[in-house]
Amino acid sequence: MSGEHVPLDPSVAPLGTREFRDAGGLPAAAWRADQTEQTLVPTHCCFCGIQCGMYLRVDGRGKVFGVEPRNHDINRMRLCPKGINAYQQVNHPDRLTAPLLRRDRKQPFREVSWDEALEFTVEQINRIQREHGRDAFGMLGGASLFSEKTYLVGKFARVALKTRHVDYNGRLCMVSAAGANKLAFGIDRAANPFADILQTDCLLIVGANVGECFPVLTQYVWGARDRGATLIVVDPRQTAVARTADIHVALKSGTDSAFFNAVLHVIVEEGLTDEAFLAANTTGWAEVKAAVKAYPPSRAAEICGVPAEQVVEVARSFGRARRAMGWHARGIEHHTQGVENCLTVINLCTATGNLGRPGAGYGTLTGQGNGQGGREHGQKSDLLPGGRSINDPAHRRQIAAIWGIEESELPPAGTSMMEMVWQMQRQEIRGLIGVCNNPFVSLPNYAVVKDGYDKLEFHAQFDFFLSETAANAHVVFPVTTWAEDEGVMANAEARVVKHNKAQEPPEGVRTDTWVMCELARRLGAGGKFAFEGSRDVFDELRRASAGTVIDYYGITYDRLERTGGLVWPCPGLEHPGTPRLFEDGRSYHPDGKIHLQAVEWHPPADPYDDDFPMTLTTGRTVAHFLSGNQTRRLGALVEQTPRPWVEVHPSQGFRNGEPVRVVTRRGSAVLPALVTEAIRPDHVFVPYHWPYPVAANELTVDALDPRSKIPEYKVCAVRIERARAVDEVPAPPTPPGREAYPETQAPRTDPLPPTSSQGVGTGERG
Repeated sequence: MSGEHVPLDPSVAPLGTREFRDAGGLPAAAWRADQTEQTLVPTHCCFCGIQCGMYLRVDGRGKVFGVEPRNHDINRMRLCPKGINAYQQVNHPDRLTAPLLRRDRKQPFREVSWDEALEFTVEQINRIQREHGRDAFGMLGGASLFSEKTYLVGKFARVALKTRHVDYNGRLCMVSAAGANKLAFGIDRAANPFADILQTDCLLIVGANVGECFPVLTQYVWGARDRGATLIVVDPRQTAVARTADIHVALKSGTDSAFFNAVLHVIVEEGLTDEAFLAANTTGWAEVKAAVKAYPPSRAAEICGVPAEQVVEVARSFGRARRAMGWHARGIEHHTQGVENCLTVINLCTATGNLGRPGAGYGTLTGQGNGQGGREHGQKSDLLPGGRSINDPAHRRQIAAIWGIEESELPPAGTSMMEMVWQMQRQEIRGLIGVCNNPFVSLPNYAVVKDGYDKLEFHAQFDFFLSETAANAHVVFPVTTWAEDEGVMANAEARVVKHNKAQEPPEGVRTDTWVMCELARRLGAGGKFAFEGSRDVFDELRRASAGTVIDYYGITYDRLERTGGLVWPCPGLEHPGTPRLFEDGRSYHPDGKIHLQAVEWHPPADPYDDDFPMTLTTGRTVAHFLSGNQTRRLGALVEQTPRPWVEVHPSQGFRNGEPVRVVTRRGSAVLPALVTEAIRPDHVFVPYHWPYPVAANELTVDALDPRSKIPEYKVCAVRIERARAVDEVPAPPTPPGREAYPETQAPRTDPLPPTSSQGVGTGERG
C-alpha cells in the first residue's frame, strides 16, 4: 500500500499534501502502537472551575496512561497545560498506597494496616471528645472533591463526629462572591453561561487572570472580541488578557469598591442607568445612588491611583453598551472588603439593566474544580445540603428528617477555616480530620498556621500525595484520585458534570467515601452511612436538595451522561435545567426583587508606613494549581515553572534574576526578581504554589472579611530589599522508604525566574 499512488481530492487534501506524498512521505506507514486494547473514558479535568471535557486513555491492563481533548461544549477540544498533564498523577510513583501512622510527631511515619489506622483514629476522636467535649474535634473539607464527598464531609462532621466545627478550603476561594450573590439575588451562582460571553458588546473582567488561571475560557473572550466587543480588564498587573484589552485599569490593590462606585457615579450623572428596570426589579437603588454620589472620578483617582479620565471611559463603555457583562474572580474577593467589592460589580450590572439576557449579565469564575458545587451541600460551617441555613429551624428539621436524627442533635453553626486555626492555637480545637486540603501552603500567615496545627493532639489527613500538611499529621489515609472514582462537580456556570472512573485504585488505596463511612461505623453511626459508593450518596444528596434554590433533584447520572451537563436549579426529571437566571426579571428572594446594597470603601487591614510602603499581591501561574501538591510533582509543569519569583517594576532598580528579599510584618522570603513594566511601580507580585521558606503565604495577612471570613490575600504592606542568594525551593514530601522521584523531587536552587514572558518589558534571562 505504501508504494501505491493514491489519488488526492484537491478539495479535501490540505495544500502541500501531494508534494509531501510524492516526495516519499507517508511516515505513519512504519508506526507501531506500543499500547494495545486502548479505551477512551470520557470525563472532565480535575483542576479549575471551567471543568474542561477530556478523555483518559486506558491501556489493556486497565491503567490510565494518557489524555485526549474532548469536544465537549465547555472547552471544544481545548486543554491547558495542567489539563494535558493531569493524567500523570494517577499512576505517579509518589502515590500513597498504605496508611501512615505515628503516635507522636517526633517519630517517623510507618506504613500500617487500614484496621490499625482506623482504630487509632477512632480511639483519639473518642478520647478528645470525652475529655474536652464534642466541639474539641473539627473537620476541614475541600472544594476539589466530588459533590458526593463534600456532602459526606458535612454529614460526617455533624452526625458521626457530632461537632459544630466543620468548614472547607473553598473558604479561601469563593465565599465573598457567594455572600454578595445571596445578599443581592438570594441565590449563589453565576447568572449566565459562558456561551453568553460570545454575545456581549462589552466584557468587564475584574481581578481575574483568565489567561493563566482559566486558559480555556480565553476562547470566549476572543470570540467576543471577534464580534467587536469592548474588553475592559481591571487588575493591578497587566496580565496576558489585559495586554489585549481596549481598557486596562491598573488600579491599586484594595481599592476596587471605590473604583466601581465612581464608575456608577458617572453612569448616574450621564443618565446611562436603566430606570425602568430598576423600578420594576430592585430595592435599595436610592441608597446606592446616594452612596456613589460621594465617589466622583477625582476621588477614585486619588484612592485607586488611576486617571480620572479612565473612570469616565469605563463608565461610558459599559453604560452605553446594548449588552454588557461583568465577570470577576479572586482579585476582588480576597479582601477584608471582598463581599462589598462583589456587590459594587452587581450594582453596576443591575443599574444598567444588564441581567437576564444573552450577552448581558454577571458571573464569578470559580478557582477549584468544584468551587461551585463544593459550597452547596453542607461542608461550609453555616450551611446544610441544598444551601439551607443551619440557623433556620425549618431547614434543620428538613435535613434531620432525611438523616434520620432529631433536630436537636444537629450542632449549631461553626467557625471558618482560619478561625478554626486560631482555635487550635488556643486549644479549643484539639483534634482534626482534613480531607483534600493543604493549609500549610494555602492559608495566610504560615507561622500562625504551623503553630495551630502543632498544638493539635491528633491530626488525620486524607490525600493521595503526602502534602506538606499531611507530613505534619499523625495519620494519613491514602485515597483515590479523581480518575479512580465517579462523581459530579458543578463548574463556574453551575453546570453539573459527571466524572467517570477510568481505572481501579492501586492496592491499599480506598475512596474518601469508604473511609468516612468506615469511620462512622466504628464511631457508632454506621446506620446513617450505609453507602456502597458515590451513586448511593448522590441519590441522598438529590433528595436533600429537593425544593431548595440549589435543587439537584432532577439531575441523575444517566441524564448527565446523555446531556454532558445540567445547570441547577433542576427540580424535575424532565426539567431542562436553568443556564440563565433572571430572564423574567425576578430574583430568588421571597419578594422577587434584586436587593441592591450601598457600599462605602475602606482601606485594607495591613497599614502602610515608612517600613512597609509598598503593596504585595499574590495569585496563580499557568503551570501550577493552588498549593501545588499535585502540579509540583508533574515534570513538564515543574520544568515550565520550577520555582516562585517576585515581579518588580524596573523603577525599583533590580535586575532580572537578582535576589530580592520580600518582607512583611509576618515574615520574609528571598526570591529572584522578574523585572517587568506589567506591574504597578508600587506593587510586587508573588505566586503562591510553593511551601515555606518560599511561601507567599508566609507573608500574607490573616485578616478576614467580617461577613465571608475570607482572608485578605490580595493586599498587604511590604518592603523589598537586596539579598545575597535566593531561598531554596524544597522538594515535595514523599512517603517513608520511597525513593525521590528525580524529575521533580530535587530541591530547586536556580535563581532565575521563568523563561516565558510575563508581561510588557519583562527582562530576558541570561
